[in-house]
Amino acid sequence: MRFKKPKRNRRRSWSISKSLAVGLFLFIIVCTSALSFLNTSDNNVPQTLEFKAAIIDQLSLTQSNQTFVQTALSILDRAGFTVDYYRSEEVTVDFYRNLPTHGYGLIIFRVHSAAAAFEGKGYVEHPVSLFTSENYSNRKYVWEQLTDQISMASYTMPQPPYYFAITPKFVTSSMKGKFQNSIIVMMGCEGLNNTKMAEAFIEKGAKLYISWKGLVLASHTDQAITRLLQHFITDKQNIGQAVENTMKEVGPDPAHKSLLTYYPLEGQDYAI
Repeated sequence: MRFKKPKRNRRRSWSISKSLAVGLFLFIIVCTSALSFLNTSDNNVPQTLEFKAAIIDQLSLTQSNQTFVQTALSILDRAGFTVDYYRSEEVTVDFYRNLPTHGYGLIIFRVHSAAAAFEGKGYVEHPVSLFTSENYSNRKYVWEQLTDQISMASYTMPQPPYYFAITPKFVTSSMKGKFQNSIIVMMGCEGLNNTKMAEAFIEKGAKLYISWKGLVLASHTDQAITRLLQHFITDKQNIGQAVENTMKEVGPDPAHKSLLTYYPLEGQDYAI
C-alpha cells in the first residue's frame, strides 16, 4: 500500500512514514517467525508426499499373499519409493505406537480390522479397531485398556485366540509424533463403516484415509488395492479417479457388496 505525503507538516509526515516503515518491518519479522513456526510445528510435517512407504502385513498371520506383496513392492519401487515391509509378528502395540516416527508418506495396512464388538449376547457397532498380532493379556497396557485405547479382538469372536487391537483413541493419544502428511490405505474390513479411525489419522497428521465401507474378503481387497496403487502411483491419477476406476474394474466385494472409498471426500483431487 502506498501513502502520498502531504506538502504541509513535512516533518510530521516523515515521522509517520518512518513509524509506518518500522511497523511494517516488525510486522514482516513477526510474519516470518509465524511462518517458521508453522513450518516447524507438528514435528515438521511436510506439505508434500514423502516417497517412503510401509506395507504392514498383519494379515499374513492367517491369509498370506506374497503375490500381492511383491506386486505392491514392484509398483512402489518403480515409482521411486523406499519401502519397508513388516511381517505379521512385527505388528505389536508398540509397533503402532512408534509408527508416525518413521516418516512414511504412504502406509498400507494389510491388517484385520473390525467395527463391532461382542457384548453380552450380540455385536454392537464400535469405531474400527486395527488388529495386532500380539496375544491379549489383561495385565499388559493396563492404562490404555482402561481408557479405551486398546481392545481385545479375535478373528473368531467370541472364541479365542484373542489379540490386542488399537482404537482411534490410541492413534490420537498414544502414537508418538505426527504422520508426514501421509496417505493411509487401510485394507481391512469396515475401515470406513464410520469415520472415527479416519478422523484420528487425519488429526495425527495424515492427509487422506482410504478403506472399505463394509466387510471385505482378503482376496478381493488384495486385488482392489493392487489396481488402486497402479492407478494412483503408476498412472498418476488423483485419488477420486483411482478409486472410481478401481471399483469399475474389480467391483464391490462379491460376498458383502462393500465399496472402497476415502476420507475426507474433499481429498479427491490429491495426486502425486
